[in-house]
Amino acid sequence: MTQAPTPTADTVRRLVRSLLGESAEGDVRPVAAGAEPATWWVGARHVLRLAPDRGAAVRQRRELRLRELLRPYVSVVVPTSVAHGEWAPGLTYTLDAKVPGGSGEDHDVSALGEADLAALLAGLREVPVRQAETLGVPRAAPRPLEALRQAAERAARRLDEADEFDAARPERLTRAASAQLGVQPGAAVLVHHGLAGEHLVVGADGRVRGVLGWTEAVLGDPAEDIAALALCVGAPAAVRAATLAGYGARPCLRGLWLARCDALVHLAEALDDRSAGPESEPPPLPLPALRTRLRRAWEPILLERVTELREDGTDDAPS
Repeated sequence: MTQAPTPTADTVRRLVRSLLGESAEGDVRPVAAGAEPATWWVGARHVLRLAPDRGAAVRQRRELRLRELLRPYVSVVVPTSVAHGEWAPGLTYTLDAKVPGGSGEDHDVSALGEADLAALLAGLREVPVRQAETLGVPRAAPRPLEALRQAAERAARRLDEADEFDAARPERLTRAASAQLGVQPGAAVLVHHGLAGEHLVVGADGRVRGVLGWTEAVLGDPAEDIAALALCVGAPAAVRAATLAGYGARPCLRGLWLARCDALVHLAEALDDRSAGPESEPPPLPLPALRTRLRRAWEPILLERVTELREDGTDDAPS
């Protein structure tokens, strides 16, 4: 198998000059540190994304088509490709116009920003599933909440021993509740599947200006996007946005518990990796970020205290 080339600053400069001309504005620099950076700032107005392998190239081609399908349904900005093609045989690139604003990791989302997130979730529900499938967007089966619950209980005990979490907290996902929070038939929608802070573009006023990173989008469980928002903006804001988008108590609570279980498991795994010694793989996020996500996911919400889930699939919640 041919070894994929390693993108360098010189590679990026040559490509940018071929696209924008010799007078291309500004320098090029990686968006994030890494041995083989795949995303580069190009001056102040563009972002260049390079697919590092053929699998990523397939996803990037699909993303370009999906972004065009999305635009009529979502009110936030979806990136626009100024140019796209191949930067090496079989490996694609897209030069996107930069979406003005800052990272959701650095800016709090305001009440109007929650309304923006609600409009996003509502828009994703409206995207025709059949059209998305035609573009190659894959289906993803809902995660079994009972298996995740058991893993989270083990993680909670581990974190309790490390004085990171109180395993005796009154909020608890029971076996019966995990069964009730199963996905209802016919609930698959277009799911971003990565609504983390680095993919939310937030203005200084707290409005959500754009959403990046559509390569991992799937047709699946909308609670996954609610869960991602709970980790990013906090459980109350995520549930308020989902409720404004028209979701009932069941998907909101399912998203809440997906986020809580994920936060417990990921922090426990990171602590175990750190205790394994310097040879272990570093966690995907630093410990402070994982602790922040745990705190956000476990913020209390009124909905879980006043909602009774019925066996027939309807939700009894205050209006």
